[in-house]
Amino acid sequence: MRLASTIRGVSYSFGSIKEVLAKANDPKSGDDLAQVSATSNVERVAARAVLSEVTMAELRENPVVPYEQDAITRLVEDTLDERAYAAVRHLTVGDFRQWLLATETTGEDIRSISAGLTPEMAAAAAKLMSNMDLMIVGAKCRVVVRANNTFGLPGRLSSRVQPNHPLDNVEGIMYSAREGLSYGCGDAVIGINPATDSPASTAEILTRLDDMMRRNRIPTQHCVLSHVTVQMEALDKLNCPMDLMFQSLSGTETGNEAFGISVELMDEAFDLMNAKGSTKGPNRMYFETGQGSELSSDAHHGADQVTLEARCYGFARRYDPFLVNTVVGFIGPEYLENGPQISRAALEDHFMGKLLGLPMGCDACFTYHADMSQNELESLKVLLSSAGCAYLMSMPVGDDIMLNYQSTSYHDVPSVRLLTDKKPTPEFDAWLSDRGIWDLGQPGPNFGRPEALL
Repeated sequence: MRLASTIRGVSYSFGSIKEVLAKANDPKSGDDLAQVSATSNVERVAARAVLSEVTMAELRENPVVPYEQDAITRLVEDTLDERAYAAVRHLTVGDFRQWLLATETTGEDIRSISAGLTPEMAAAAAKLMSNMDLMIVGAKCRVVVRANNTFGLPGRLSSRVQPNHPLDNVEGIMYSAREGLSYGCGDAVIGINPATDSPASTAEILTRLDDMMRRNRIPTQHCVLSHVTVQMEALDKLNCPMDLMFQSLSGTETGNEAFGISVELMDEAFDLMNAKGSTKGPNRMYFETGQGSELSSDAHHGADQVTLEARCYGFARRYDPFLVNTVVGFIGPEYLENGPQISRAALEDHFMGKLLGLPMGCDACFTYHADMSQNELESLKVLLSSAGCAYLMSMPVGDDIMLNYQSTSYHDVPSVRLLTDKKPTPEFDAWLSDRGIWDLGQPGPNFGRPEALL
């Protein structure tokens, strides 16, 4: 394995596949902060030339965190589908990229080998792709899952209603949820980030949401995004309804320790949800990720943030989740500093998650000290929908009053659906028509009228 390349008479050599992966990455402020990025565009091109000749087998043999040091590496290696891996092991990354992009390669073909891919393979392919390449392959990949409705079908764009309240005022949460539903949002999930991370508060919000969903016969899911241990107590001890169980994930064992979780804890949560969760299933878990989380907790092991993000997806697929989304600009400009970096990361994350077999959505967002405009954010939402992204967020005027960041508004979701000719899930689409909210691609008499919901 030769990790060197010569460009314009200058030789560039790299000490490891981990270094090649890092220096082949598109520019990211987080990689600069971690001091793992390429020092010039020429070195970046040299790293990509080297990466294109690395085989899939060599990537498997050289994870960015060694097997003996990391539980995520062990999980990926010990559960890899050997038959699917055998179909790609001989390919170079360049060959694999060409195969993914080939017009004759279908989404079903890609799905057949996804269980044999390590996260490093997905990340390596992403680094050799343009934004349009990422969109083309992302649009091919279809991952269909089911809870209380059917999610991820072709021609569909779903959304999460995110009716956060800074005081966890349940009446405020309920009104905001009804408002989102009245704009045709919420078929992915009605999911609240709580201000009070307690079992009692989690159970109260879930119970009120469940009551509203039952009274209005809304075919969707509910979730309170408290820590997984809080949700487990609310479900097991307080016996509250819970359609989806949530947790943020990291791509390294030490990063997950910073989140207060482990593979063993998530296994326990998964078993509890399958035993007591209120959704029809079979997919009952919800995960969020985001480039830079490992670096923010000093748990990156000298690896780049794109590869570490892919490892989050390697962790998530163990639990056959209903939803996964990258909160792409939320951590801040220290990791993704401007519109081009945030947009690139969103397309990378969507591609890698889909390639690894996950139903991927995206919170297309930015914090207020990042260098991104509203126009850039709106363009990203259209790009993601065109790329086959399964769902976006939605909240009042796109401004989360509790978390203080800019995302997708209740108004944006129907607009993006119209622009890209997408519909919500079949069950939710029928419900919208029945309730006079949206019918045959047009707003109905109850569009934007939360008072029409009980």
